[in-house]
Amino acid sequence: MKVSVVDLRYKMNDVLKALDRNEDVNILYHGKLKGIIKAQSSTVKGKIADHPFFGMSKSTESVEDEMNRLRGGRHLDDF
Repeated sequence: MKVSVVDLRYKMNDVLKALDRNEDVNILYHGKLKGIIKAQSSTVKGKIADHPFFGMSKSTESVEDEMNRLRGGRHLDDF
């Protein structure tokens, strides 16, 4: 789909429908190509539990212990 900058403003609903159909949207400014909006693929690659960052904080006992470790001696309890 080819649209001008004015079309982006006044016909955004049509642009969104084209993206839903997995069409690329070419943006024209004074008849020249300025950019392309690509439709996002909707494929799910896996479970969130399989991500390497999932559950990375299992080693700490509590949030309070972790905050105390991060703060070091900057809070008033050390005085």
